[in-house]
Formats: sequence, structure tokens, C-alpha cells
Amino acid sequence: MSPKQHNLIVRSLTGIFFLAVMVGGITYSPLTMALLFTLIVALGVHEFCDIVSERPDVEVNSMICSVSGAYLFLAFFGYCSGWTPTAAVFIPYLISVIYLLVSELYLQRECSLNNWAYTMMSQMYVALPLSMVPVLGFMADPAHPQQLHYQWTFPLAVFIFLWTSDTGAYCFGSLLGRHRLFERISPKKSWEGSVGGALVSLLAAVAVWHLAGGLTLPQWLGFALVVVIFGTWGDLVESLLKRQLGIKDSGNILPGHGGLLDRFDSSLLALPAAVVYLYTLMIV
Repeated sequence: MSPKQHNLIVRSLTGIFFLAVMVGGITYSPLTMALLFTLIVALGVHEFCDIVSERPDVEVNSMICSVSGAYLFLAFFGYCSGWTPTAAVFIPYLISVIYLLVSELYLQRECSLNNWAYTMMSQMYVALPLSMVPVLGFMADPAHPQQLHYQWTFPLAVFIFLWTSDTGAYCFGSLLGRHRLFERISPKKSWEGSVGGALVSLLAAVAVWHLAGGLTLPQWLGFALVVVIFGTWGDLVESLLKRQLGIKDSGNILPGHGGLLDRFDSSLLALPAAVVYLYTLMIV
């Protein structure tokens, strides 16, 4: 077996396992969703801290950042689900943020400004966007705002649209790609691939509308477009981050796929955008 064939098999098996864990974790129960994404947030923040700490002028406390990020997700989960109905659940997270800022006064490092910047970025770039999953999962019905129950359709739909977009972009880009989308940052991405990926996601939106309902067809199509557009930007943002840091992958936790940030880069902008879109529909 050639190395290329071996890598393809490893990549395929990892992809199947990742897909099964994600779909199963999101759909089985709110508890499995919470456990899955608490782990993803903690590992994602830790991975981010590890790669930025490779710079000679950066020293961040990856353990405290990871625990803080995981707690932020759990706080959102508790608040959105109604298990912890008061906003006081966020106070421990605020204390951790204060500690991470104040601690630099006593550590006597020469790179405090960089440490503050990357510490806060680990929360704003990784922890906060992924904490939007329970916001999507426990969105109240406008007709019955007091009734909260877990609906996995919206969070799963975000990932379905991202996965179908990636698959479509790869196929269309490989066959038809001629015009570079953002050559300065990601030379392999093409306009043809991006448009093809969006079309495949729109087809997925039709299937989700048919199977799940919840929104009208035009609303599902708009949802898919928002996810695809912001997902593409999210992918490009992570590509720029890796280019700035001089690395190919964010990690190696997923054999054949790189790190967690490589798998969730698109969702880091798509999830907040999905929340804004759906809440806008509720208001309008």
C-alpha cells in the first residue's frame, strides 16, 4: 500500500468517526451535546494557545484559558436550557477573565500586551463562537417564549450546510476551478468551488426543510447562504492565522485532518452568524 493510499484510508476512517460522533452527540440528547462541545471547546482553546505560544514573544496560560472556555460553554448551556436561569452563572467566567488580565501584573513578563491579546483571542475566537451551539439548540418558540426544549435541528443544520459546502467546493473546484477566490491567503480555493459548494448547500437546505420543517423554504435557503458565506470567511480567517504563524495544520489530534481548529474553522464565524440570522427572523 502506497503512502498516499494509506493516508486516504486514515483520512476516510477519521472523517467517518468524526461525522458519527458529531451527529450522535448533537442529536442524542442535550446532555451528550453539552459533554461533546465542552470537550471540543476545551481542546480547541488549548490547541489555539499551544500554537500561538510557539511565538517567542507569547506566553499564555493554556490550562486556565481552556478551563475558562469550557466553563463559558457550560454557562451558556445552563442559561439557555433553563437549568441555571439566572445570569449569575456567568460570574465565575468573569472572575477568570479578570484573573487572566491581573495576573500579568505579577508575572513580570516582557510580552504582557501580546499575552493579553492572545489570551482574550482564545476566548473570543474559539470559546465564544462554539458557545453559540446551545443558543441555537434552545431557541424559544416566538409563540411560546416560556417553553424551552432542546431542538437539535438548528445546530446540526449549521454543520450539515458547512459539510455539504466543503464537499461541493472540493468537487466543483477540482473539476472547474480556474479563478482564485483569495489567492493571497488560500491559493487552492476558487470561485467556482465556492459557488458549487453553495449550490450543494442550498440543495441540502431543501432536504432539511422537507424533513424537519421549522422554517419556510426561503428562510432555510437564506440560513444555508448565511452559513456558507460566513463559513468561507471563517475558513479564510484560520488560513490567515496559520499563515501568520507559519504552520500548516493547527494540530494533529485528528489523523489525516489536522487539528480541531482545522475542522471547526468555518463554524467559528458561521455559528454566530446563524444566531444573528435566526434571531433577526424572530424579530421580523
